[in-house]
Amino acid sequence: MSEAFTNFMAGSPLNRLSWLRPSHSFLNAVIVSPATRWILFNGGQPLVASHPGTQKRSLALLTTEDVMPLVGAGPFFGQCEQEGENSTPDVPALEAARVRGPTIVFLGLQEAETSESALPSSDFKDPHSAVEKLDGSSYFSVDVADLDENKVNAAVENTGLAKDGSTLTFLEPRAAMSSLDVRFAAIFAEARSMVDWNQRNKFCPACGSPVYSLWAGWKLGCTSLLPWADNTDRKPCPSGRGLNNFSHPRTDPVVIMLAIDESGEKILLGRNKKFPGRFYSALAGFVEPGESFEDAVKREMWEEAGVKVWDIRYHSGQPWPYPANLMIGYYATADSSAPIRTDLDNELEDARWYTREEVLAVLRHARGTINNDSEPPFKIPSPTAIAGVLIQHWAEGKGKIQLDAGASATTAKAFE
Repeated sequence: MSEAFTNFMAGSPLNRLSWLRPSHSFLNAVIVSPATRWILFNGGQPLVASHPGTQKRSLALLTTEDVMPLVGAGPFFGQCEQEGENSTPDVPALEAARVRGPTIVFLGLQEAETSESALPSSDFKDPHSAVEKLDGSSYFSVDVADLDENKVNAAVENTGLAKDGSTLTFLEPRAAMSSLDVRFAAIFAEARSMVDWNQRNKFCPACGSPVYSLWAGWKLGCTSLLPWADNTDRKPCPSGRGLNNFSHPRTDPVVIMLAIDESGEKILLGRNKKFPGRFYSALAGFVEPGESFEDAVKREMWEEAGVKVWDIRYHSGQPWPYPANLMIGYYATADSSAPIRTDLDNELEDARWYTREEVLAVLRHARGTINNDSEPPFKIPSPTAIAGVLIQHWAEGKGKIQLDAGASATTAKAFE
């Protein structure tokens, strides 16, 4: 495609200000701004608000005052051995560090439409005056799974939203997706992946010591490297050598693809053994070490369905925060007359070719545009998932795909 499609949970509106993550002076100043908002999680479940007098739900956007009982008193970043003491800027092991309290993640700044984006770091030499000039809202997230349940419940009940009559609930994240608009879906994707990474990584991969938070939740350091650490009779942690082997957040790439037959009128869909009844989707799989995205498409199509593909074309990508995947969407060409095999990796219960008319009928049924009380013959993903987008765009002929010389002209015509 000449221009990638922006999927749900992509297209973040935040300026992440990544060069300012090490600056605890900036972060400590911006965190107390009245415009700052927080996304709260409990074991990866976001706090969702049901608003009085409506059927609508949304992410519960809390103020710093709301979360103070949960995150503790300042300094929030650049903490030292003694509580209340703030580190000097010249100690790398304490750059925006939190050595006590739940990990706080700085997500970024949503600037007003009139603001210039990607502000240069020279504008932030004086963090306090810079914060006063900021035109927008900063976002932070925190997961309270390790805190006392009664303490969490009391804090939630005492938030401004709860006092205004909203019902606040920690909701299963996939169910919460239906409550999100496009803007907050992208912020949610970043926040959930980051709090999950911090919650699941508690120990140094080099020596097994506990880790602590650096760079406002974007880096983990070994506690043996703290200036006050007692390392008597122990070998230095390998993470302290050279450039320091700190742990950084990870993203796991997953290819997800539709095989289109040479006529351009059929696509291959599969049914995973874990899927609910009659649900079919695009095939997908993790990219393995030493593999390009295109290599992964070929391998996964063969392993799952015994199908050889060629003319692999990129469509778009989608962050998928369960916990930290990046779905990379492709179309490919295949021979629909060749046999299908699901006995290689035994991941699929079934795989079959569907015609354009069959898929369009399911789409019309899902949208309620056909007068039919019966169930559709099969179900497909919603357009909030990239699999649903790939299927819908093919069925409706949306988007032009660049094809190699060997590809069918009929396929090319289907996307004009």
